[in-house]
Parts: sequence; C-alpha cells; structure tokens
Amino acid sequence: MYFAALLARTEDGWEASDTDLDDVETLSDLTELAREASADEDTVLVFIEQEDAWFGIVRLDGEDDPRIFLSDAAAANRSSYGEILLTDELLGRDPGTDDDLEELVDLDGTEDGEPEPPAVTAEDGSDDYDDGSEEAADAVPAGPLGDLDILADLGVSRRTLLAFESDALSEIADALGASEVLETVR
Repeated sequence: MYFAALLARTEDGWEASDTDLDDVETLSDLTELAREASADEDTVLVFIEQEDAWFGIVRLDGEDDPRIFLSDAAAANRSSYGEILLTDELLGRDPGTDDDLEELVDLDGTEDGEPEPPAVTAEDGSDDYDDGSEEAADAVPAGPLGDLDILADLGVSRRTLLAFESDALSEIADALGASEVLETVR
C-alpha cells in the first residue's frame, strides 16, 4: 500500500494535500503535479511511502531541478512509483543507454549475425554458474540513494534523515513542523 502527499511551504506555514499518482508515469509528470500545488515558487515536497519498505522525497524549489532522496533504492526499484524516482542521473547512468542497447541486441542477447557465446558452466560441470551479470545489469544499490541534504536547510540533517525507519514521513513532517497538516491527508 502506498501513501503519497504534497507539502507546500507558504508564508503561513506548510499546506498538505493528498495526491493521486495513478496518472504519473515519469519524474516530469510528478514535477508538474508538485509545481501546480504551489501558488508561488515556494518549496514543495512530495512524500511517497510504500508501507515500511521504502520512502522517497522529491523537493522542488521554484524552477530548479527536482532533488530526490530514496531510503532504499533497491526496494523502490521493485515498485512502479519508486521506478519513477530512479532516474539515470540519480543512478549515475548515461541517459538512454538502455534504449540504445535494446536496439543493438537481438532477442537472444546477441547482435545480429553474431554467434551465441559458448555456455559457461560451474567448476563442478553443472549449469549453476553465476557470473554476477544479473546484478551488474540491475545496478540499483540497496540502501539510501540521492540527495542526503535534501532537508538540511529545513532542520533535518543527513544523519537524522538516514536514521528514520518506520513511519519516517510522519517523523520528518514532525521535524518540519508539519505533522498536523500531513495527518489531515493521511
């Protein structure tokens, strides 16, 4: 089960709104949704949480690029909403490398006209050889990923951010002085 909310910082404090992510397919969609929640170019935080598996924060300050923090990138990678936040830039990949690779590689994993590589077996002769290639292809690290200082200027240090576990978004909202407004949309 997911929970998603927007917190917009205004002159009068924080305003929260429940948000539906059903129509959000990309980080650009999420960014547009968050910017619409702010009347001015105030700070907007998007909170996304999947039960106690992972949480993510996207921060927008005016027209600046979004800043992202994920509590557990590997767990988020197994989630449709988490995948939205796992951008090539966040993962340190060159944009578009996956698409280019798919065009060059045939369905059997070889380039057109190239012979298939010989089968590799374990030292004992069985077919249970694991060269780690799945892990290399999946290259999403377990644990926190992104901007650890995403909330530092709002009073939540990187050390505090990394210490949050269960019910993290409520604790973060409490540290920001926005727990009451977040609870109204929960």
